[in-house]
Amino acid sequence: MWHPIKHFKTITKHRHKVIIHCFKAGILWQGLRHDLSKYSPSEFIRGAKYYLGTRSPNEKERELYGHSKAWLHHKGRNRHHYEYWQDAIPAEGKPLAPVEMPVKYVAEMFCDRVAASKIYKGKAYTDAAAWEYYAPKKGKLPIHPNTAALLEDWLLTLRDEGEAAAFSKVKAALRKR
Repeated sequence: MWHPIKHFKTITKHRHKVIIHCFKAGILWQGLRHDLSKYSPSEFIRGAKYYLGTRSPNEKERELYGHSKAWLHHKGRNRHHYEYWQDAIPAEGKPLAPVEMPVKYVAEMFCDRVAASKIYKGKAYTDAAAWEYYAPKKGKLPIHPNTAALLEDWLLTLRDEGEAAAFSKVKAALRKR
């Protein structure tokens, strides 16, 4: 089913939430540039074609074809995705391995996950939602251990202490860099 207007509204609403969260984290400029590639034809057309409303259209594209061309385009252009931070490490004999992400991109990833949880969960959203989405994949993702530890700390703080405490930790980590 083709839903260009619904898809546009969803990605714009998500982007605006990320901007608000990035402002709270002290990285407004990143928030303003967040996910602009989703409006490119490579991503937007597929997003409208596989629009679901309750989860990413990339998931539907993967179900149908075993991969998502929109996601491959997106992750290669947006540094807030851990998948962007993969490289060959020949000195360690690794053809592809996770690289530690700069803190500012981990912060944007956190903002992105919180915003996505709010958009897709709607009224059912709780501060535990982003952790609940991440937790089943914990330890199975190709993400650098230091990056995972930082993201997990913030997600657990959000879950256990709320948004204000989590964003306080994010800001503190950004000041240290």
